[in-house]
Amino acid sequence: MLAIIETGGKQYLIAPGQRIKIEKIKGVKEGEEVVFDKVLLFVDDKGDVTIGHPYISGIKILAKCEQSGKSKKVIVFRYHSKTRYKKKKGHRQPFMKVLIEEKI
Repeated sequence: MLAIIETGGKQYLIAPGQRIKIEKIKGVKEGEEVVFDKVLLFVDDKGDVTIGHPYISGIKILAKCEQSGKSKKVIVFRYHSKTRYKKKKGHRQPFMKVLIEEKI
């Protein structure tokens, strides 16, 4: 089984047993199950391909949240020469690591 799902504004090619790092989904904690219903493409075990327009109805992918946290800090630095203007900010993007389990 292969599938392309959409979550957090990004698309991921997934297979059962695969671990992926995605943007954090509000309300989901570690150990809970996540259901991805925005499936763009699905290939079953026989090799039959189903393409959505834009999504496939009736197919959902089940995953389990293994870890959630924040990524490494990214420095955002703004600078204008000759005007004494500079600003430094840091940003840490929240993420989730999920284990893809099966199709529903």
